[in-house]
Amino acid sequence: MSPTTLPAGPEHGHVTFLGAGPGDPGLLTLRAVEALGHADVLVAEHEVLDVVRTHARPGVTVVTAEPGPSSDPLPGTGTPHPMLVDGASASVEVPAVRDASHLVMEAARGGRRVVRAVSGDPGLDTYAAEEMLACAAAGVPFEVVPGVAAAVGVPAYAGVPLRDAQGADVRFVDARTASDRCWTEVGASDGTVVVSTTLDSVGAAAGELVSAGRKPDTPMTVTVAGTTTRQRTWTATLGTIAQTLKQAKVLPSPEGGRPVIAVVGERSAPALRDQLSWFESKPLFGWKVLVPRTKEQAASLSDQLRSYGAVPHEVPTIAVEPPRTPQQMERAVKGLVTGRYEWIAFTSVNAVKAVREKFEEYGLDARAFAGIKVAAVGEQTAHALVAFGVKPDLVPSGEQSAAGLLDDWPPYDPVFDPIDRVFLPRADIATETLVAGLIELGWEVDDVTAYRTVRASPPPADTREAIKGGGFDAVLFTSSSTVRNLVGIAGKPHNVTVIACIGPATAKTAEEHGLRVDVMAPEPSVHKLAEALADFGQRRRTAAREAGDPVTRPSERRPGTRRRRAT
Repeated sequence: MSPTTLPAGPEHGHVTFLGAGPGDPGLLTLRAVEALGHADVLVAEHEVLDVVRTHARPGVTVVTAEPGPSSDPLPGTGTPHPMLVDGASASVEVPAVRDASHLVMEAARGGRRVVRAVSGDPGLDTYAAEEMLACAAAGVPFEVVPGVAAAVGVPAYAGVPLRDAQGADVRFVDARTASDRCWTEVGASDGTVVVSTTLDSVGAAAGELVSAGRKPDTPMTVTVAGTTTRQRTWTATLGTIAQTLKQAKVLPSPEGGRPVIAVVGERSAPALRDQLSWFESKPLFGWKVLVPRTKEQAASLSDQLRSYGAVPHEVPTIAVEPPRTPQQMERAVKGLVTGRYEWIAFTSVNAVKAVREKFEEYGLDARAFAGIKVAAVGEQTAHALVAFGVKPDLVPSGEQSAAGLLDDWPPYDPVFDPIDRVFLPRADIATETLVAGLIELGWEVDDVTAYRTVRASPPPADTREAIKGGGFDAVLFTSSSTVRNLVGIAGKPHNVTVIACIGPATAKTAEEHGLRVDVMAPEPSVHKLAEALADFGQRRRTAAREAGDPVTRPSERRPGTRRRRAT
């Protein structure tokens, strides 16, 4: 779709200038999420596109505003060059519109609700201010949704408080535009100074402060990629920061132009930061963790991994497809309605999804379960049922497995059970444990194939190379089939990658494939597996600190280094 034929909207357009924060998607405000959900057109800086696009409604026109070829690479400093983004995330140039300002105005005049998303806070973005003035001059209504400014949010994530109980002075300096007078005034102050600059200009900014009167031994922290899992912070002094960055081998570097936030003053002292560095000290901070599960099952696990500081990478190893012959499933669902069953037992989230889809096909809802007892094999399956509107009558009190379900399942009693039949919708490759156990308890079982599990397509070439080459820090195996399927479609994980398994059977399969198991969940639960990996990462981090070694990720070890078995 060309920018001159954007879909029409209400008679009067509206523009929301929205601050997307410094990088962490969790820092978006509730008002920002609400505005994104109602946008017809989303114009976002390239740096925050992934942060805001997630909350946009389906069908929204998305445009990324990138700096032009001659622009300053730092956010908010160059004239944004609009690129129309299609659904496949590919970008095509929009030649009919000169810059983002014209695109915003055109869309708003056409009666559309436009969200203009910028890094940090729009009040600190010079180009956003110009666009606001243009809206005001043209009579286009607009609002401003503040965001967390990088100069405030990044130090907080780096463990550097900007003020203390004495209320010391805090000055903010943009090194890109600071005048000699500005440096002189800041240098004369003994308060905290927050400097927005670039990685290769930190040394020059430190020199300006020393020349202006600050002592060379004044503490200084420098943070790159703040509030993201790529965040890295160096602590030094004004006089030593250049050498510190050089020794860390980050300079000279092609990435020397990356934006950084530097904090100068006693609040940056190493002893204080060591106590307050809550973000970079997360147990799995920066770890790339492979999650080989179906897409539907990976979401909650990935969220938990992010809470530990990890960067989850979801690779589907199993694809779920309908049964080849649907008649058996159709008869069973009709039997639910006609009172054929006393119980229905769900052994997976996919089984719940399959039954729910069949219900919707017939125009049924959760009320069709009235009078039927419902069992769920574990917490995740129970949550899926609750989301469907069904509260399960039976969830294992112990092990969350078919065996655990059988331990709590009541035997058939002809006095209390008017019907002796159980509906068991499950995968085509499921084991017979549950069926045999229910029959032994006196029940008749309709064992119905509700869905088929097939091996997923191989992941992209770069993902396969990362798996085999040690690009991932850990991989979580949640079943024996995920081990077999991942190795089958992508190859065996490198020997530096930490292998975490959900239970003994999965661990045995991993070892049969030549993998050394480092972590095993104390009980068969994906969330306990993630907790066990976090505990492993914390022990590893603590051991490195006690030994006086730098904290590194497993993927940063030398190739060929053998892993130690977890104790």
